Amino acid sequence: PDVHPGNCCTFKGSQGHLVIRLSMKIYPTAFTLEHIPKTLSPTGTITSAPRKFLVYGLDDEYQESGTLLGAYVYDQEGEPLQMFPVMENSQNAFQIVELRVLSNWGNEDYTCLYRFRVHGNVAK
Repeated sequence: PDVHPGNCCTFKGSQGHLVIRLSMKIYPTAFTLEHIPKTLSPTGTITSAPRKFLVYGLDDEYQESGTLLGAYVYDQEGEPLQMFPVMENSQNAFQIVELRVLSNWGNEDYTCLYRFRVHGNVAK
């Protein structure tokens, strides 16, 4: 509900994934990833922020590899809320989206996800 330091979803290490079921099928157009700014961090750094990540559209929750929608890099020097357009246009609508974090900005112990949003057009 907020973006205060430590109020995040964490996973151990620098890699992990998050699978989201949306309320309805959509044609994804963009994604936003949010982390706290360095100025709010108790250490003055955001090494736990995701760095390289992939986003996939899945047909169902049991699918091991979905349709790649894009490969991205969260810029730790940029704005806390960053938008990433879909890079690989698909003619498919998805209700399930997977965020796969490949690395963070240097924290070996954990990675924090504050907010991840999926934007798109409702499938009719």
